[in-house]
Amino acid sequence: MESERGDGRVSLPRVTYVGGPTALLEWGGLRLLTDPTFDPAGATFTAGAYFLRKTQGPARPAASLLPVDAVLLSHDHHFDNLDQGGRAFLGQASRVLTTGAGAERLAHGAVGLVPWQETELTAPAGRVLRVTATPARHGPAHADRGPVIGFALAFRDDPTTVVYLSGDTVWYDGVGEVAARFPVRLALLFMGAARVAAVGPWHLTFTAEEGVEAARALGTAAILPVHFEGWEHFSESRPDIDRAFAAAGLAGRLRWPVAGVPTEIEG
Repeated sequence: MESERGDGRVSLPRVTYVGGPTALLEWGGLRLLTDPTFDPAGATFTAGAYFLRKTQGPARPAASLLPVDAVLLSHDHHFDNLDQGGRAFLGQASRVLTTGAGAERLAHGAVGLVPWQETELTAPAGRVLRVTATPARHGPAHADRGPVIGFALAFRDDPTTVVYLSGDTVWYDGVGEVAARFPVRLALLFMGAARVAAVGPWHLTFTAEEGVEAARALGTAAILPVHFEGWEHFSESRPDIDRAFAAAGLAGRLRWPVAGVPTEIEG
């Protein structure tokens, strides 16, 4: 069991923030990559009425992150969560976990999950990581943008240390239920208050204030914001997040790893 380090602090993943929604988590001998996006800055994407432009390239090239035991893909149908470079990367991962609809569309033997469904990954030393799909709502309830999931991660021998990946979601009762069900110690929240003209004025990912709401619900969990930069359609940035958490007296809960640098996260 690795629930605590010698100094009494909880052992959490080492995180390499790559940019946008993409981060490498190294935990218990496993290497897990969130929503892979590796296209360069300036890349543009059009799908129906949607137009997205990427403003930052990845802090690390895809090849430098290998090997990857599993890609945790919140959804496959939006380019800012799976761009062309990210899609090409999927075949190099041992497993891809995503939505049921996404698994049907993707090759590479992707595994589809629905909220609260579990699967397991075995680490090289034999420890078993339980992966639970969590609910997410990608914007207002009246405008469906297709299924999205998040993930709750915990080793079977240490169920009280949970890492939560929100995926693209706003604050709603589904996220509140995640907080009620799991003793989350680290939460990677997809923030930036994404807004796309084709959808209207509504935000599609956590606003800074919703991030504060989630942090309060998640007790003492460390909060690591992702997906708040690197694309034109984000309406909030790191300063907005810092201000909201400081105003709420929660600035000490934020974790800001340096892009591209493996960082030990303190719980």
